[in-house]
Amino acid sequence: MIQRQQTLWLLLSTVAAVLTFMFPFATGEEVVDKTTMRRMTEIVAGSDFFLLILSIATVGLSAVTIFMFKDRKMQIRLCLLGLVIAVITLVRYFMVMKKLITSTPALWAVLPVAVIIGYFMAFRLIRKDEKLVKSLDKLR
Repeated sequence: MIQRQQTLWLLLSTVAAVLTFMFPFATGEEVVDKTTMRRMTEIVAGSDFFLLILSIATVGLSAVTIFMFKDRKMQIRLCLLGLVIAVITLVRYFMVMKKLITSTPALWAVLPVAVIIGYFMAFRLIRKDEKLVKSLDKLR
């Protein structure tokens, strides 16, 4: 059901997670070897293996969660799992950023935060729907 608000929030999470592959989280200098060789680098979702796995999991999980609208309890669980993975992804971005000698967050650093916000808002709205359905069941 695309017209539901939580679907739009999950879609925001999916789009923001996909965009993390294209736009940098931060830029900075890294040491190439033990000498004074340095090079400019950008941190994107594919720049670290663990970050790549977490980002793919975030994209896949948010896309799957959109289509689980018939099973709200499972959708709530998947939203919570996605929220945890998105927070771990954000922490990993900062860990990779600390490995650089000099680093500056890019404007696109808001994308992982948008993923977290999207998951959180979707979770709240799905839970609200579940409470509404339970209250209607009590009236019967």
